[in-house]
Amino acid sequence: QVQLAESGGGLVPPGGTLRLSCAVPLAADFSFRIYNMGWFRQAPGKERVMVAAINWRGDRTYYAHSVKGRFTISRDNANNTVWLQMNSLKPEDTAVYYCARDAQPQRAILIVSSESYRDWGQGTQVTVSS
Repeated sequence: QVQLAESGGGLVPPGGTLRLSCAVPLAADFSFRIYNMGWFRQAPGKERVMVAAINWRGDRTYYAHSVKGRFTISRDNANNTVWLQMNSLKPEDTAVYYCARDAQPQRAILIVSSESYRDWGQGTQVTVSS
């Protein structure tokens, strides 16, 4: 099983900006370009929930209602990387953020449930506080 590598988290004030990156290791045994990818977050004492997802072609996205209009997910299949641009951050965005890949290649729809995703990374902490 491959662990994806998230980075880019940190401490920012409300209204701040962060850009998270998720890199697929060279040793990965799956072809990044044919899998939908998702960003999830987990706040203390809460369940892990999807924040955003992008299909394997990169032409379809999903956003949780709480982040729509503030976050943008994108991917670069040539470099095996997916990003999450986070603008206008709020204290309620504080969580550990994870990326993961869909268990099924070339799925036609974007799945929201974390149970359908694999290869979770260690996560990156995002803290929004003044």
